[in-house]
Formats: sequence, structure tokens, C-alpha cells
Amino acid sequence: MDANALLVLSAYSAAIFAASLLGGKLAALGTMTHTRTQVVMSLVAGFILGIAMFHLLPHSLERISGTGIVEKAVGWMVLGMVLMIFLLRIFHFHQHDFSSEASDLYDDHGHGHGVVHSRSLFGVAIGLGVHAVTEGIALGTIMQIGPSHEDGVALAGLGVFLAILLHKPLDAYSIIGMMKSAGHSQRARTLANVGFAILCPVVAIASFGGVELLGLEGGTTVGYVLAFAAGAFLCIALSDLLPEIHFHSHDRGKLIASLLVGISLAYALYYIESSALHGMETHEGH
Repeated sequence: MDANALLVLSAYSAAIFAASLLGGKLAALGTMTHTRTQVVMSLVAGFILGIAMFHLLPHSLERISGTGIVEKAVGWMVLGMVLMIFLLRIFHFHQHDFSSEASDLYDDHGHGHGVVHSRSLFGVAIGLGVHAVTEGIALGTIMQIGPSHEDGVALAGLGVFLAILLHKPLDAYSIIGMMKSAGHSQRARTLANVGFAILCPVVAIASFGGVELLGLEGGTTVGYVLAFAAGAFLCIALSDLLPEIHFHSHDRGKLIASLLVGISLAYALYYIESSALHGMETHEGH
């Protein structure tokens, strides 16, 4: 097992755990303003969209072998999207904005935005749990196949890590915010916050060890996993963006700018990663 990669993954996992806890704490303290929430969601969604297309999908294409590589990768990516669409349709777990402005907007369009039932909380727990597991598998897998060189070990997983780190507080904010709206006790919300925060890191480390244990580092299975994760990430990004396009004609300039900044940041990471890896390969060739 690559000790350097495991050390970096452990640091990533600790940061994700802390970020998720912080998101839950913010929900307990109070809600963010509507405009601020929408700007943050647009930036993070753009970044996740870029990570799916510039990082996860290319890495999956590198790992899948045989004929019809692109078709196989796209097929698994679509499967990841379909699973997330199914979960969103059944469990309705992707609600981040609990501001009074958001409630008024959704109520004006006939949507019960502010109503929280025990059944809906269960759906949120299932949906966000599967989402966290998918994130953990993507991070652990991409860290295992990353560069083995000490100076480049973090590069392959950096984009995925940042995508999870930025989005995890929003997810924790969702589930704790809904629990608060439903009247659950502080103790119950704290336990849920800690449990949700630790899920992704545990799965990431388990996936990292599992890839090596099963001897999958050089196999096509890893490529399928990354393509599947790309589809899931893409669906999550679009599920944040598309509903807001319908309900929010205001602040469109800010939201479009935030989206473009997020995508640009993801591409910048891709460019840095590609340049660094190309430099390493050139250095090895001499």
C-alpha cells in the first residue's frame, strides 16, 4: 500500500469530516440568506460539473481497456446519472435553501418547500447516504490509481477532494436544517451530523484499501467505477442548477458568474494536474 497516498487521503478525510460538521453547525445556528445560498450553490455545482467532466471521466477512459472504450465509459456514466435521478425522484434529498425568501418563491409556484415530515427525513437520510458513499468510493479509488511519486501523489485526487469538500457542508446543512424544521432535539441533530460527516471518509479509506486488496489498480473495474462516479457527480451538479433556473430570474448575473468561476476552477486544476504529470513523465524519459 502506498503510504504517501494513504497519508494524503487521511488528511483529505479529516478535512471532509470537519467541513461536514461545520455545515451541520451552520444549520443549527440559523439559515443563510437566499442570495448567498444560491451563489454558493452555483459556484459549487459548476466546480462539481467540471470535476466530473475534466477529471473523473478522463481517468475512467484511461483505465477501461478493450474495444468500445468511449461507449463503455459513457454507459457507466449514464448509469450513475440514472441512479442519482432515481434517488432524487423517490427521496427528494437535495434541498439546500431554507431561507424565508426560498419558501415564498416555492410556495408561489405551488411547492410545499417548508413542509418536513418524518418520511421525508428518512428519504433525505437514504439519498444523502448513497450520495456520500458514491463520493467516498470516487475519492478512495482515484487516490489509489494516482501518481506513485511523492511530489505528485495528491494531484489525481485533489479535484475530487475539493468537490466533496465544497459540497459536503451543503449536504450536512440540508439534513440538519430539515431535522431542525421538523423539531428534532439538539442531541439527535448532533448525532446525525457526526454520523453523516464520518460516512464519506470511512468509505473513501475502505475503497482505497479495497482496490489494492482485490488487485483492481490496473483493471477496467476502476475505470467503470470512475465513469459511474462522473455520472453521479454530474447529476448532483445539475440537480442544484436546473431547478433554480426556473424559480430564480433575479440575481441571474451573479449566479451565471458563480457557475463559470466554478467550472473554470475545475479546469484550472485539470490543467495543473495534466501539466505536472506530463512533466513527471518527461523527466522519467531522460
